[in-house]
Amino acid sequence: MISRREFFHLAAATAGVTGGLMPFGKAMASQSINQAKLLEFDPLGQVTLLHFTALHAQLTPIYFREPSVNLGVGESKGLPPHITGKDFLGKYGIKTDSREAYALTSTDFTALAKTYGRVGGIDRMATLVKAIRAERPNNTLFLDGGDTWQGSYTSLETQGEDMVQVQNALGLDAMTAHWEFTYGQERVKQLKDMLQFPFLAGNVTDTEWKEAVFESTAYFERGGVKIAVIGQAFPYTPVANPRYLIPDWSFGINESVVQGHVDKARANGAGLVVLLSHNGFDVDRKLAGRVSGIDVVLTGHTHDALPTVEKVGTTLLVASGSHGKFLSRLDLDVKGGKVSAYRFKLIPIFSDVIAPDAEMTALVDKIRAPHKAKLETVLGTTHSTLYRRGNFNGTFDDLICQALLEERDAEIALSPGFRWGSSLLPGQDITVEDVFQQTSITYPNVYRNKMKGSFIKEILEDVADNLFNEDPYYQQGGDMVRVGGMSYTIDINKTIGARISDMRTLKDDKPIDPNREYVVSGWASVNEGTEGPPAYDLVSGYIAKKKNITIPENQTVKIRGA
Repeated sequence: MISRREFFHLAAATAGVTGGLMPFGKAMASQSINQAKLLEFDPLGQVTLLHFTALHAQLTPIYFREPSVNLGVGESKGLPPHITGKDFLGKYGIKTDSREAYALTSTDFTALAKTYGRVGGIDRMATLVKAIRAERPNNTLFLDGGDTWQGSYTSLETQGEDMVQVQNALGLDAMTAHWEFTYGQERVKQLKDMLQFPFLAGNVTDTEWKEAVFESTAYFERGGVKIAVIGQAFPYTPVANPRYLIPDWSFGINESVVQGHVDKARANGAGLVVLLSHNGFDVDRKLAGRVSGIDVVLTGHTHDALPTVEKVGTTLLVASGSHGKFLSRLDLDVKGGKVSAYRFKLIPIFSDVIAPDAEMTALVDKIRAPHKAKLETVLGTTHSTLYRRGNFNGTFDDLICQALLEERDAEIALSPGFRWGSSLLPGQDITVEDVFQQTSITYPNVYRNKMKGSFIKEILEDVADNLFNEDPYYQQGGDMVRVGGMSYTIDINKTIGARISDMRTLKDDKPIDPNREYVVSGWASVNEGTEGPPAYDLVSGYIAKKKNITIPENQTVKIRGA
């Protein structure tokens, strides 16, 4: 007789990945998961907040692996969201091999993905939203935390317009932004004017006149409660992304400005104040402890998915994941301008068991139809699980680095630590669409330059400080830059200039000479005028030549202080 765990693994191992009948593992899983169970919720109070963030233009169901490494430093060390795997499961009392374990961790990801199937799909999200609105027609507020217009082939082709159509069809009530700004100032203005709801970014001002560029606050009435929603765009957009795309706009955390917006909202009679934020979780945790009067922070940017609300004083922090994988629901009972009670559910969007909304499916099909042939073009097959998320490396990033090294005849490759990008399972075809889900940006050119070893160390040190500075207000970027052709050691608890050591070339295992020039290939440079082929073309061509892709787990980064 086999155990339940062994049975699940057997089912997963014998399940097909694509096409044909639903694999046995999925069929069994679907018996325990259904749309009604996902929607089960005991309503509370006058207000229901629905939230998603970091959709990254993912319109159709995907696989998405959560990070196995997400380290915190300073006061955030060991706190959510900086726990992963078995530690995460233990903290929240989640059983291994369960649907919650699959949705929220990377533990046994490949096997469980074959059991529980894909996640997301904007037509599935539309179904859930409509059901909740039908249940709570005068109480529901639906908010988008940003990073919605970028991340796919069709969003790049339409310069974000496809996603504006989707947002309007969803019936959103407000949004804030980050990657949206990488289309440039004029395009952002054009797309904003197409929206049927407010674009909120109270921390963005004109550099010359110091005046607000966008609305900061929108007011709503739900269940007899006046609600103020304050938008906070990613404060370091001109640092993490090209400044030349937004030359006339200034960003920042602007703590005092946020406090001013909150105070004004309270003075205007708001009984509930919501910060719709793209600061990142640790930044919002610090901000919530320093700005008074915020009831709820709907946080974004760092792609964290937490099954419970985190509290800072009386402020509730909600982390809703990314890529359309989750829809969060927070019900609030508001009395006397304060939250007296709340109830929360992070709803995983298991694509196989949610009925697609017909109207949204039709819109998605219309958007994708002109590009269908290219999107579905098969480049090769992966024999490894390909994923991106993680503080230091991802196998899809390693694939990109291999392509940079070989196609540009380089000694070292550098690939940005972007958090967005779907996952692929062993045996799946790699399509043009899959490559664009990792590389679709407006500054994709692949450079080939000579860099001294000392400068390469400077780059690694600078990015490491963005990620591991003990003060969250100085964390300005994504995950660690990915490297190819070299290895290094990092001590996350040291300070800038002292974190990176033992840099070595993989080819001959020699220390990297600080005075020697190395041929380095990379992409997504924030410098204007960078020349070279687009990353999506280079990577597509590389995969098409190789046909069969196998990427072992990366062993080139040694971590200390974790």
